[in-house]
Amino acid sequence: MDGTAGTVGAAPGRARLARPLITAGVVVVALGTVVTAAALVLPPGAATVWAPFLGAAVAAAVLGLGGPALERFAGRFDPRPVSPYAALAAAGARTGEESLEAALAGLAQVLADGTRARRAAIWLAVDDGLVPVEEDGARHTRPVPDLAALLARPEVDHAVPVRTGDTLRAVLVLEKPGQAITPADRRLARDVAAGAGLLVRGAHLNARLAARVARADDLGRELTESRRRLTRARDAERRRLVTELAHLTTDRLEALRAALDEARVALDAEAAEAAGPPLSRALEGLEDLIDRFRVIVRGVYPTVLTAQGPVGALEEMAADLPRATSVVGRLPRRLAWEVESGLYYVAAAALGHLASRAGDGPVEAVLTHEDGQLAVQVGAVDAGGEEGVEELRAAVSEDADRLAALGGRLHVERDHGRLRLVAAVPDALEPVVEPEAVGSRA
Repeated sequence: MDGTAGTVGAAPGRARLARPLITAGVVVVALGTVVTAAALVLPPGAATVWAPFLGAAVAAAVLGLGGPALERFAGRFDPRPVSPYAALAAAGARTGEESLEAALAGLAQVLADGTRARRAAIWLAVDDGLVPVEEDGARHTRPVPDLAALLARPEVDHAVPVRTGDTLRAVLVLEKPGQAITPADRRLARDVAAGAGLLVRGAHLNARLAARVARADDLGRELTESRRRLTRARDAERRRLVTELAHLTTDRLEALRAALDEARVALDAEAAEAAGPPLSRALEGLEDLIDRFRVIVRGVYPTVLTAQGPVGALEEMAADLPRATSVVGRLPRRLAWEVESGLYYVAAAALGHLASRAGDGPVEAVLTHEDGQLAVQVGAVDAGGEEGVEELRAAVSEDADRLAALGGRLHVERDHGRLRLVAAVPDALEPVVEPEAVGSRA
């Protein structure tokens, strides 16, 4: 539930007018009586001067001495419950409302009725401070940061915190301008606060449930997007493999077939010496074809990665690159295949791209495993300009999709003439679980 907050309306019109009318009547009667008596007792001049002052003094004395009796008499015109026990009974009935918003707003109404306050409100403790609860669920009043700021508001005449242990859950607020907060009002507010704890906790649990449902929706969308990225990565890998196989077989198999045909023709003519050179070319072409197949297979499923991990697999790959390449780092333990392969492929793509570009010095790859992250940093001095950053991003784009699907991240930059790629992936593929809320605010 949003915290916004509920307030309660004032008493009916006749209840609001009863007290000022009774007070005015007492003043008029006192003044009239004193003026009449002064006119009979004092000389005419003295009566005109002193009668108003005497009347005001008598009216003040009557209001001071007879205040409780006048308050009880005015209460007869107020239809709201007079007994605190009746108010508590009404508060218990309010907890059965269908919605928590309505129950909280009704509880504030009961508090206003029982204390004869002009207005009562319930302020909920949420992440951004204290917010009042409106029955319509709309936020009309700005939140305050804490209880001290709430007490500083001019309309707050009395406030009672609602706590669960040391955790502040809500604050009950009374507004009684021009009226005293009686001991009975304080007791009733404390009793209502004690009974409202369970209701307020229900409101917080509702809010937490709504937040977790929203988080589950977010995780569902993330899962759908991850599957979409994996599908794109799989399709891109399939196209790359088809392209490499086509490039491998088209020229080399044609050359091998031509050499074997030439050798067959020579052998059919019983010219064994003439068959020797084409057979040698066929043998060389076959060995080259096997080597190329090994490279492709190693790229698709490197056996060294399975046996030795990403460091060993990158070292084996670095040995075949056209530019000097160094691989640094030792992982303290083996990780899941998805984690190791996800980082290996993006590092291998970056090494292959940087090794094919012009530049001074070797290409370097540094692997680390810290703070729950398996990371690699691949860099080299590059002779190109700023376009090198975009070219490196394009070279690793397909593997970046695979990395992102595993929850990893990737960054490419140029720093002082050096191209650098930094990639990281969590070392454990686990579902995201929100920690249990601890503290004063859910």
